[in-house]
Amino acid sequence: MSRLLSAFLLTFLSVLTSAAQPAGEIDSPEIAADRSVTFRLKAAKAESVTLRGQWDRQQVPMTKGDDKVWTLTVPKIPAGVWEYSFSVDGLSMIDPLNPDKKPQRNPNTSILHLPGTPPNAWDFQDVPHGTVHQHAYLSKALGVQRSAWVYTPPGYESDTAAKYPLLVLQHGSGDRHETWVMHGKAHWILDNLIASGKAKPMIVLMIDGHPLGKVPREAADRRAASLRAFENELLQDALALAESHYRVSPKREDRAIAGLSMGGWQSLSIGMNHLDRFAWIGSFSGAVDENEIKPALDDAEGTNSKLKLLWIACGEKDFLLDRNHQLVATLKARGVNHEWRLTPGDHSWPVWRDYLAEFAPLLFR
Repeated sequence: MSRLLSAFLLTFLSVLTSAAQPAGEIDSPEIAADRSVTFRLKAAKAESVTLRGQWDRQQVPMTKGDDKVWTLTVPKIPAGVWEYSFSVDGLSMIDPLNPDKKPQRNPNTSILHLPGTPPNAWDFQDVPHGTVHQHAYLSKALGVQRSAWVYTPPGYESDTAAKYPLLVLQHGSGDRHETWVMHGKAHWILDNLIASGKAKPMIVLMIDGHPLGKVPREAADRRAASLRAFENELLQDALALAESHYRVSPKREDRAIAGLSMGGWQSLSIGMNHLDRFAWIGSFSGAVDENEIKPALDDAEGTNSKLKLLWIACGEKDFLLDRNHQLVATLKARGVNHEWRLTPGDHSWPVWRDYLAEFAPLLFR
């Protein structure tokens, strides 16, 4: 079945299911005072419905009631921002009653956000908040319309003289430019860190990391072309947009680039080859071909003189861990300064939110 047909069927089923659920009749997800969560789906003709939640990654059967509503109550889900989906007779689908859906190239999960006590870094808190701006622009490098989101910190609008450092923050291969905000909660993470004095106020630029569309991992030539296209757009168009619309510092020492997974690869490759533009580089579960950063490896003294921070982190259950170990070993052997963080976790957003909360306070010091 083609992706287009699969997406059509998913959307069609979601619409039909939503239409069969009059407003106010059922709710999903419903969060109780004891932190148990009830999920519901009205699918009268379905023979089997299961729930898969990121908190335990188990397919759990739901029960069909006389009202044709499938129901499951899950007790004691840990605090966090979790993905979940339904499987209806083998077809994976989002929760049609939940407006919070993870922005993806092929959307297939809904979001359940359970705040912590005390609040986690990514939870909404009663602190001054920044602003997230949305831009559509014509990329001269690509010749097509593109999109970007920009975060400005609390106080940006009132202090019209101050210039701010800039962080370019990139998503992974399955996601979109808005995912760091909608699902990663990067804006709240920065709001909370800035309010507590742990991070310096900064502007954050998030652009679409798929200039040539989604490219399979095994398509080496297309991946290389996509990286070069992304690099050209970032350096020619996206940074120019940020500089023309916002009070960003022009200093190299006030520029950082970081990302997760594919975004970590982009950050390592572009950052290490453009130390004239970026002094701070972060890779969250990313990986890079060492040939892509050979000039920086061959000139360790020059690289170290320009780098303020090269920060690399990966989870102990991440499928890219071996490649991270290899990169770190090469950096050490070549004498390139870096910080390495091996953490619990796998290749997932609960890990990457932690990384941003740890990485951002290190920047622009």
